[in-house]
Amino acid sequence: MTEERQTTYRIGPIRPPSEADSLLLQITEGCTWNRCKFCQLYKHEGFKAFSVESIKKDIDVMAEYARLAMDYQGEDGSWNKRAALERFNSMTREERNCYYLVYRWLVHGGENVFLQDGNSLAVKTERVVEVLNYLREKFPRIKRITTYGRAETLSKISVEQYRDLKAAGLSRIHSGFESGSDKVLALINKGVTSDQEITAGRNIREAGIELSVYFMPGIGGKELSRENALETARVISEIDPDFIRIRSAVIREGTELWQDYLDGKFRLCSENEKLAEIRLLIENAKNCTGHLVSDHIINLLQDIQGRMDTDRQKMLSLIDNYFALTKSEQKIFQSARRSGLAARPEDLELLSPEQLRRFARLAGSVDDDDLWDRKMNDMMMDYI
Repeated sequence: MTEERQTTYRIGPIRPPSEADSLLLQITEGCTWNRCKFCQLYKHEGFKAFSVESIKKDIDVMAEYARLAMDYQGEDGSWNKRAALERFNSMTREERNCYYLVYRWLVHGGENVFLQDGNSLAVKTERVVEVLNYLREKFPRIKRITTYGRAETLSKISVEQYRDLKAAGLSRIHSGFESGSDKVLALINKGVTSDQEITAGRNIREAGIELSVYFMPGIGGKELSRENALETARVISEIDPDFIRIRSAVIREGTELWQDYLDGKFRLCSENEKLAEIRLLIENAKNCTGHLVSDHIINLLQDIQGRMDTDRQKMLSLIDNYFALTKSEQKIFQSARRSGLAARPEDLELLSPEQLRRFARLAGSVDDDDLWDRKMNDMMMDYI
């Protein structure tokens, strides 16, 4: 009896925005911790690590789809997109999705791969190395391989193991630190300490792997807002990661932290308090040469980015220019931003008079600051 040929591969639910053009290879499913009070992504599933053999079979399917897609690339590098996508006609919906992701990856260079899901390095190092070696054997043009990793897990991996991963092709690790404050980490039940974050970060950096950490302004609420920023700046200073990515906190309905808010145990930070946290981080992170990146729509000012050493003043000036606006102007911009019609304060000049009047009416209709903070948080829920 012949074995049925595999024609699809697994695709996980998440990736960083910076990996939009990467091939997605799922080696785990879910999260090993799954108890953070602000997250509900994996609440209804357990953690699973896939076997090396099953991952290799997924890679084989990807390689076959890549072979099919390459038939439609000309000698000059151009693509016959119409002909390439006509293959959809003979495929199932699942096969079409798998084929299209590989095709799209090749069109964008076919060089970057992201390992899914939320904590892929919970798998034994030697198993990840075997997968990476096989992946690069099948796709020798790959230049960058990245993955997510929980700081608690990452802190248990030695420098030598990270060097083995780097030799096998792992080039960057993304880790959602969220905060460097032990008080905030306990508040959100992150299941990690700042010491573990520092150990993880130093080991990764010593092994020569790029590190991208995530900071969540506002996740400590009003009471721990300043602490959240300053303690994160301390951790960043101890590690000097390659990237500090800003993910402003949005407290989503249905999470445990949302229930804390309803129970009066947690007070939402305002847009301005989150921005003030970013300012404190930039001011107080010392000896840091990495890039601060604001690459998500939930951040109020996405233009705040640059090297932490050479672009510090430029980033602070952008924040100060916003704070120089009147309170009414700030609220009008916040509502326009959360409606998806403005990316920066000067974009307000591009709006129609009626749009400006509408946002001004909205800004003037809510006098209570706490209610306004709730309004902005509710509008941002659509983006996560």
